[in-house]
Amino acid sequence: MTRRPVDTGAPDRLYTVTGGRSRADDSFDLVTLVVAECQPSAGMQSEHVRILELCRHPTAVVEIAAELALPITVIRILLGDLLAVGRITARHPRLAQSAATHPDTALLQEVLHGLRNL
Repeated sequence: MTRRPVDTGAPDRLYTVTGGRSRADDSFDLVTLVVAECQPSAGMQSEHVRILELCRHPTAVVEIAAELALPITVIRILLGDLLAVGRITARHPRLAQSAATHPDTALLQEVLHGLRNL
C-alpha cells in the first residue's frame, strides 16, 4: 500500500478553489463564529458544501480552516461567497459585546473586597 502525498495547497489548486480571487473578506477574523442557515444543495462547490456541513453548529473560522486544510485567506473568500447569498450568518464575538453588557465597575470592586475578606 502506497501513501498518497498530502495536499500542500498548491497555488494552482487554491487559484481554482477561489475562482482566481485573492482578496479576502475582512469581516471574518479568526474567532468569528459561522453558522449554516441552510443545507448544501446540488451543484455547489465541494468546499462550500464542507463548510455548510461543518457549520451546523457555531464554528470559528480558524476551525473551518483547520478542518478543510486550507489557508485562512481562502476560507475567508469562500465564507464571503456563502455570506453574500445568505447561506451562512457570522457572529463577531468582539463586536457582539457592548459597554452596556459589561458589569458595573462598582459591583466588581465590591466583589473584590468581599473575596479579600474571605
